[in-house]
This record gives sequence, structure tokens and C-alpha cells, in this order.
Amino acid sequence: MSQASAPDESAADEAVRAAGAAARDGAAALRAAPAGALDEALRIMAARLADRATEVLDANAQDVRAATADGLAAAFVDRLTLDEGRVKAMADQLVALAEIPAGPSRTAVRDLPGGLELQEWRRPVGVIGANFEARPNVVLDIASQLIKSRNAGVLRTGSSAIRSAAVLADEVVGPAMTAAGLDGAAIQLLRVPGREVAFALVRQPKLIPLAILRGSGDSTRALAREAALHGVRTLAHADGGAVVYLDQSADQEVALRLIEQSLDRLGVCNRLNLLLIHRAVWDQTVPAVTALADRLGIALSLPPHRHPLGYEWALDDGAEATITLAPAHGAADAAEIANRETSGLAASIVAADGAAASRFLETYAGTGAFWNATTRLLDGFKLLSVPETGINIDVVPGPRGPVTFRDLFLRQYVVCQKGAV
Repeated sequence: MSQASAPDESAADEAVRAAGAAARDGAAALRAAPAGALDEALRIMAARLADRATEVLDANAQDVRAATADGLAAAFVDRLTLDEGRVKAMADQLVALAEIPAGPSRTAVRDLPGGLELQEWRRPVGVIGANFEARPNVVLDIASQLIKSRNAGVLRTGSSAIRSAAVLADEVVGPAMTAAGLDGAAIQLLRVPGREVAFALVRQPKLIPLAILRGSGDSTRALAREAALHGVRTLAHADGGAVVYLDQSADQEVALRLIEQSLDRLGVCNRLNLLLIHRAVWDQTVPAVTALADRLGIALSLPPHRHPLGYEWALDDGAEATITLAPAHGAADAAEIANRETSGLAASIVAADGAAASRFLETYAGTGAFWNATTRLLDGFKLLSVPETGINIDVVPGPRGPVTFRDLFLRQYVVCQKGAV
């Protein structure tokens, strides 16, 4: 799908407005639906995914062949690819999400004078936009989170995944919602390829007041700037790249095992990107890391570096199989390097010394901090047993880390007669 076929700005805006209006019309049924209907829709989605697995995999195979023919990087193709195992995992996550209680929509906060009561109400946003990378599983991740949180949505994925996404929307999401008594039109998928459609998605504050943005750093930051200009709020997941620090007290066998676990997939944001090693054990540790990297097919970027320490290799087509090595003076210094040089997504210390681990955890200010554990755990389902819409690393109050259905609501304070509602 070439950029030559991409729509102009007015056509892109029209497509988004039409999808936004349809989603808005379907939102009322989501707001009013009993919780059982929402969860039933998720269960039916899981069942339909299993029943339609052949159609999903056939469409995905077409996407993969086209991406491969276009010479796209191996990590990109890996993210795009579905197989029977990944489809089953997608279905299992839907079932697991259906079993999780949604939580109260109204909570009493305190009594006020005059027989009044302050309550906190959780209200759905309405229509939420989502722009994400060419990963078909994200279609179901985000659609399921929106349904569970009673929000309608307008989804846009990378052009390379449109065939897969369309089958998932048409054969799984929409029919499951209809079967559960919901309006299947509440979840819209934009089918028009081209970058301009992504920008149009963040220009409609009245229709789509909030947008979830995922993908490569530069493109996501550009979309976030465009959204800000048009008054659209964003939950942006632009940058990743995790840090692992090997303390001088680290057990080398444990360290090497965690390094390998942190590199099981190279095209994801929470993989090992920067490996920091205590100066006292640098000389004896680097050869062991080099041997492991050779076995895994990983290239090492050693000092002196010609790039920023936090350079995210997962986004470098053709060089994804690379990690950066650098020395650190100790646990606090390693944490400060991670704070200063990286996106603040995740960092882990490998250490037998509890005092060193405490210094690292107390100093590191990023979204996820780990001790003797892989940063690959910074994932909604792995951490919270709930699929995520993305990982928010912004330094602001509100949802931070894996964003799940519990975060996709508006807080409202309501004062009323005690016991009246």
C-alpha cells in the first residue's frame, strides 16, 4: 500500500469524522450495558477468534508476505506476524479480561454538612482514538479495553497490518459485540492507508477527545504535537528501551540468564537496550556478556559510543539486534544514568546486595523498576493480568505504566443527599 495512494488531508479528515460519528452513536449502548454484557462480548470475541483462526492467519500471511517483499526489517515482520500460538494467547487474554471485576462506578468519599455526601463517579470518556504500530494483536488488546471500560473507539493501525486488522474487526470484534447486545459500530477501524489518516485522528476534539498513541518515537511525538495543537488529549507511548545494571555483587549466572530473558524479542519497547556494568567487575563481565551475545546473534556497542547511551535499537531497522554497554560507578550512579539518558520506561538491577538494590530502586524514577527480574515484565498482562493499551511514561499525575481499562475513565465529583443515589 504505497504512499501514492494515501488520501489528502480533507479526505483523511472526512474518513475520521465519519468513523468518529459512528462510534459516538454506538457509545450510548456501551454506557448503559450491564457489566455482564460487556464481559460476554469479550468471551464471544475469544470464541470467534478461535473459530475464525484460519481466516485471521490467512489474512496475516498476506500482510507478512507483502512486508517481506517490501524489504521491511525482521523485527518489524516479527511484530506483524501471527501464528497459532499467538492467536491462542490473544483468545486467552480476552477470557482472562472478562473474568476481572470492573470495579465500582460510584464510591462514597466522605459525609458533608447538611446530610450531604461526596461521591466519586467513574464515567467513560466517550470515544477514544488509538493509533498503533502494525501489530494485529493490538487491535484486540485495545478494542477489549475500550469495551470493558464502556468506551467507543476509532482504531488506526499501520498500513502493513490492515488486512489482518480488518478480519479481526469484521469477523471477531463487531459480531461479538452485536451478539452480546451491544452496538458493533461502537468500535471503528480506519481502513484507509497513509500517514495523513493518523494525523486526522488527532484533529477531532469534539468527536475523539482522547487518543492513545503507540509506535516509533518520532512519529508518535509528531502526532502528540498535532493533538496538542487541536486540543486532543493523548496517552502516548513514544519511547522505550530498558536498562539492566549488573552490580558488583551480581551472580554472573543469574545476570546472564536475565540478559537472555530480556532479549527474547528485539522489536519490543521493554527489551534490554542499555546494559550498565559496575566498573569493579567490568573487565571480568564483558567477556561473558560478549560470549552470550555471540550465541544469541546480538551486536554490542562498546565505549566510546558514537550515539547517545539511550539510543533505542528496537527502532533502528537493520540494527535491532544490538545493545549498548557502559560502565557505572555503583547502583545510584547506574540509576541516575538511566534517569538521565533513557526514556524512563524500565530499569532492573541484578544484585545479591540488598543495600545496593535499595539504592537503585530508590534512585530510579522511571515507570517500572525491577530487582533480579527481567524488564520484559513491564507489560500489562504480565504485571497486572490485564491487557494494556500501551505504556505511559509521562512525568505527570494519572495513569503511568501499563494503561488498562481501569485508567480509561473520567473522575467526577458528585454531591448529593446521603443515600439518595
